[in-house]
Amino acid sequence: MVGSVISKLTAPQRREIFSRFAAANPNPTTELEYHSTFELLVAVLLSAQATDKSVNIATRILFPVANTPASIYALGESRLADYIQHIGLYKSKAKHLIATCNILLTQHHSVVPHDRTALEALPGVGRKTANVILNTAFGEPVMAVDTHIFRVSNRMGLAPGKTVLIVEQKLMKAIPKDYMLNAHHWLILHGRYTCKARKPDCSHCIVADLCKFKDKTA
Repeated sequence: MVGSVISKLTAPQRREIFSRFAAANPNPTTELEYHSTFELLVAVLLSAQATDKSVNIATRILFPVANTPASIYALGESRLADYIQHIGLYKSKAKHLIATCNILLTQHHSVVPHDRTALEALPGVGRKTANVILNTAFGEPVMAVDTHIFRVSNRMGLAPGKTVLIVEQKLMKAIPKDYMLNAHHWLILHGRYTCKARKPDCSHCIVADLCKFKDKTA
């Protein structure tokens, strides 16, 4: 890991931040719509460089038609692409998803594996997607760092780092263990709706007094 400073915040400050997040939203979850672990995998794979809203619009049409590895594989790339054509990078995502379904069918009995190595071996599934599945579907206390979490972690001083992996590693050490399971969702939602990229809404931030960001907005 680069750098020795895990966090610019003290342990009591970090605990207070997550205590407030928990009080405000006791049961956070993903905004992606799904009803099975496989549907979650599909939605997360499609969400790369796309909004959850655009993914939900597509899967509301796709899942009633095909929501298993066999049924999506049966669609083929071209027909699958028609369902997801309004999502960014839809052609490559269709290719990856068809290949992923084939692997699930032939190697995993159509079951999404509860294993990081096996998940990351699926086409289109990287470390972040694997962490989302492990956390949201399987209840593992891991951290999937997206652009929101990367920004929030650096801006707040919670887990500053120059790369996604460094931030992930620092968050795993900085976040109190009893808050780790839900931390991924709290930080994403905080970055999406309050600590926004262009103009953070500091006046309505429930942790503004603890945040180390110097250029707080009025």
